[in-house]
Amino acid sequence: MDQLIPSQVKIIDNPDQEELRELSLKHGLATMKSYYGNILKLTRNKARKAEWTYIIAPPSESSKYSSKVITSQQAGELIEQAKKYMVEQGIMIRIDGYIGIGERAVGVTWFYDLEVSNIAGMQQVLAFPREIIETPEQLEKPFKNQLTLVFTAGARAVGMPGDQAIIVDLENYVTHVIGPDYFGESKKGELRMFNEYVYQRGGLVLHAGAKVVKLAEKKISVAIMGLSGTGKTTTTFSRQGEGTEPIQDDMIALWPDGTFSITENGCFAKTYGLTEQSEPVIYRGTVHPDAWIENVFPNPDGTYDFSKNILSPEEVDRLKKMLLLTGSSEENLNKYISGEVKSSEVVDEYNIPQDGWDFVVWTQNGRSIIPMSAIENAADFQKLPDLGSLGILNRDEGSDAATPGIVLFSSPEQAAGYFMLGETSKTSAAGKERGKTRSPFTQPFFPRNYSLQPVRFKELLANFSKLQTWLMNTGYIGGDARDLELGNALKVKIRHSSAMLEALFKNIIKWKLDPDFNYYIVDVDNPENKNLIEQVPVEILNPYIYFKNNHREKDYQNWVQKMKEAREKFLKQYNVDPKIIQAVIN
Repeated sequence: MDQLIPSQVKIIDNPDQEELRELSLKHGLATMKSYYGNILKLTRNKARKAEWTYIIAPPSESSKYSSKVITSQQAGELIEQAKKYMVEQGIMIRIDGYIGIGERAVGVTWFYDLEVSNIAGMQQVLAFPREIIETPEQLEKPFKNQLTLVFTAGARAVGMPGDQAIIVDLENYVTHVIGPDYFGESKKGELRMFNEYVYQRGGLVLHAGAKVVKLAEKKISVAIMGLSGTGKTTTTFSRQGEGTEPIQDDMIALWPDGTFSITENGCFAKTYGLTEQSEPVIYRGTVHPDAWIENVFPNPDGTYDFSKNILSPEEVDRLKKMLLLTGSSEENLNKYISGEVKSSEVVDEYNIPQDGWDFVVWTQNGRSIIPMSAIENAADFQKLPDLGSLGILNRDEGSDAATPGIVLFSSPEQAAGYFMLGETSKTSAAGKERGKTRSPFTQPFFPRNYSLQPVRFKELLANFSKLQTWLMNTGYIGGDARDLELGNALKVKIRHSSAMLEALFKNIIKWKLDPDFNYYIVDVDNPENKNLIEQVPVEILNPYIYFKNNHREKDYQNWVQKMKEAREKFLKQYNVDPKIIQAVIN
């Protein structure tokens, strides 16, 4: 560690959660204690900055990686800037722990400057502690880690966009986060290295939540892939079968021997729209005093408003000090508070603010870190059943949203293709952009060329012979939220998703081949599907019916053609196996 942290820097070695809360309130910017007793932090960055992430490699090898590359010389200069900042500050926090549990647990050491003591606390919650991984003999010795992350939020990567940079040294499994104050950069930083670590050992990491579902006398583990905002956490913590036991909400690893392993000892949940009625486990975990909160709107009494949208001038005035600390323009704040500028003048019809006026619309990318000890009915990590079901979520949205509510893949190649596509609609976590997006295996953490993923997945699937693979639409049919208000779209609600998954896991759905895409969809004409149809509209189960009933059959056929062309183009750009491509477009 001497080369990573200058010797003159004092290390606060593995402080406990109480100490980290005290450090957060003392040193953190825009940080407060909530009514519930947990810590809320408002950040400058409201999402991860993939465009500011660089892997150390020669420019000639850039095609081997999913991120931009940076030369070792330039990376070294930026890291030296961060070291100079560490020396000036004089103190760093050290956290030791593990990704995962059992024999395949991977040791990680994280270092943080005092400004982001809250991130140290959040990461410590998600890590498995040494005490449950190591033997008494190992605990008496210095910690041995495989991965290291150094996080200096107060440093500046001079000369780089935004004065920020995330520098990834894959060869030595070290990441330097310089400038950001957003927890996702810590989480992604260690999981990116973990992806590389697992891949080099013949496995593959999936961006997937996981839970144990009890079906009669049998239990299976279920994994759910999905980009941010698709409902991955919601689906992971919803109930199916005779009982559901949450495992985690973000990452699992598949191994060549047909087993899987988990990664985190807690939950990283999206909080926008959170209610106790819709997501009781996540809600109660979020208001638990042991949780850590990021970018949720604080009411005057310290409670949270999980659905805050446009801020009033009075609300901006109340939070002015914190908004200034997170980078808002004082001039713009004053104009809004005084009434000189109104929200309608700087926010468009989709509630997207103009540059410089982001504070007017509260971010929907609020998050909570919840320890598994605060999660009700959590699974026993020491006794997890085999992985029996693996799916992907697509939050379809827009006038051409026509993805069926539930799809069963007809072959391993087809599953590999759709997982490679990683389709969904962009959400608040993607910033101000809208529209459809594709992210291979919903996996922004995989550091090497994405084309490696479907090849490895297909290889691994041969060792998971009984694995059920599927796709679920968690968005809309025929429109978006605005269309829904006008009666021109259908919403796939949480209760619809739970009903579809319940029937899927129990293997009671009667399927038919979709004539356009050759995957299986629910046969809505089969009387044995009566119970499911009573819970889920047939137009969600088979969107063609919705478009036909609304005299939009041409729109549906155009969607089919457009999707086949776009999917083929996307897969070909990553040199995906032609057999996988054919399984997707035929």
